Amino acid sequence: MQKTNFSRITYQLNNLFFGFLSDTWRTKSIGLISVLTGYFLFANFITKFISEGKNELIMVPIIIVFIEIIIRIKPVAGSKFYYLWTVVDKLRIGAIYAVILEAYKLGS
Repeated sequence: MQKTNFSRITYQLNNLFFGFLSDTWRTKSIGLISVLTGYFLFANFITKFISEGKNELIMVPIIIVFIEIIIRIKPVAGSKFYYLWTVVDKLRIGAIYAVILEAYKLGS
C-alpha cells in the first residue's frame, strides 16, 4: 500500500485512539491494576480527611503539586524509568477519578 498523507493520518489516529489494544496482556493488566489501586488508596485517603476535617489547607496544595510533578517529569519512551512512570501515572489517574467521584457524591 502506498504511503499517502491520508494513510499516515489515519494510521496515527488509529494508533492514538486504539493503540492500547496492541499492548501485551502484562501491560494492560498492570495498567488496570494501577488505576484501580490509585482509586482505592485515594478514595480511602479522601474519606479519612473528610471525616477528620483538619489539615485540608495543607494537604490540598501538596496533592496538587505532587500531581503536577508526576505530569511534568515524563521520561523518554526508551528510558529505564518509563515503565515505572506509566504505573505512577495510572495511579494518578485513579486518584483523580476518586476525587471527581467523591465530589459528585458530596454534591459539590
